[in-house]
Amino acid sequence: MFKFLKEKLQGIFKSAGEDETLEENQKEVEKETKKIEKAKEKAKKAVKEDKKTKLKPKREKEVEKEEKISEKIDQAIEVSEQEIEKNIEKEVEREVEQEIKEDKEKIILEELNLEKIKEEQDKVGEKKSFFNIFKRKKSVEEVAQKKEEYEKELEEIEDLEEKREERKVGILSKIQRSFNTIKIDQEKFNEIFENLELVMLESNVALTVIDKIKEDMQKSLLDVEIKKSELENEIKSTLKNSLEGILLEPYNIIEKINSKTGTFVILFFGINGAGKTTTIAKIAHMLQKNNISCVLAAADTFRAASIEQLQKHGEKLNVKVIHQNYGADPAAVGFDAIKYAEAHNIKVVLIDTAGRMHTKENLLKEMEKIVRVTKPDLKIFVAESITGNDATEQAKNFNETAGIDGTILSKADVDENGGTSISIGYVTKKPILFLGTGQEYDDLEIFSPKKVIQQLGLE
Repeated sequence: MFKFLKEKLQGIFKSAGEDETLEENQKEVEKETKKIEKAKEKAKKAVKEDKKTKLKPKREKEVEKEEKISEKIDQAIEVSEQEIEKNIEKEVEREVEQEIKEDKEKIILEELNLEKIKEEQDKVGEKKSFFNIFKRKKSVEEVAQKKEEYEKELEEIEDLEEKREERKVGILSKIQRSFNTIKIDQEKFNEIFENLELVMLESNVALTVIDKIKEDMQKSLLDVEIKKSELENEIKSTLKNSLEGILLEPYNIIEKINSKTGTFVILFFGINGAGKTTTIAKIAHMLQKNNISCVLAAADTFRAASIEQLQKHGEKLNVKVIHQNYGADPAAVGFDAIKYAEAHNIKVVLIDTAGRMHTKENLLKEMEKIVRVTKPDLKIFVAESITGNDATEQAKNFNETAGIDGTILSKADVDENGGTSISIGYVTKKPILFLGTGQEYDDLEIFSPKKVIQQLGLE
């Protein structure tokens, strides 16, 4: 590969050595010249001294003789210098001719080699002369093996280049991420969630629900790198996913009723003043709009004027109300209403019960009896959405005693917080079915988890 350059360098080194020999010859000539010049000066000095002392004629002749000799020496030196210059010129010409000759020979050899290579390429029909020459010296197997080794080495080099580029890109990416991303550790998460927790508490979300949401969000956010520009959206998305797991889609009561052959019984219960009677009237109105017949059972035989209140709704809706005297057995009233519906081919029985505190064990036991006698298809808990955590505790106890199939939240139109629906949905693991949004019969809205999430600004 470096043969041509090597030869050129050797030529330069050789010329440099020959130039040094010529320089040495010149130095010798200069040295002799200086000696002669010194002798001439000495002779001239002696002549002057002799003249001053009035040398004898003999001495004058000797001086004259020395001067002639000096002149001859000068002539000889001059001749010698001319000859040296001629010799140097001849030597240089000879060297130049030699180099030209050698260059011509190299050019000829290179042309010959090129011709040979071209002939070989034409014979074999290959494009690369390297493989043509190699095949002449090696067997086909050796050439293939060598080629394979070269290709393998090339692949290794390419792999190393790729890895280096990947590492380079990886380092740059890490540096860039360090400026654009944030990693939420426990301290940062607590700082974020502290504000969120305060908002949820103020919105009547139960502590158990807040703990659940916190657990869900920790799984999604803790020790995860997030782009700073997307942090807010990521927190919203995580909270949304958690709420979607808590808030269940309500089932369609109309479809459930139509899917059953025979009488369909719905039992309503809750605490005093939750709005059960008004809610029952709204359900009756909804059934009428869907061409489903119903009868009302005034099983609240404890609260004064409760029977009259339900009868008033029955008159407005033109719906039969089954009742007994105050103090009668609520379970018996419910049983009579079911028998009346079966006898008159009425599809649905809506049973109103007395409001009872979730802390009164004897009243809850009475509820168990009503459930046992009437065997309802649905047990619906009615609560005020504005009572917040109290409603959650009520739902929990009623669910443990009677079993809740769904919840209706009254007075939702005056509830600015909305946390009760989230809490009750979590503790009962049953859906919120409707929201009471006013005093009119049509003020009954199907509960929508999606709408809740939208109202919270999470979608």
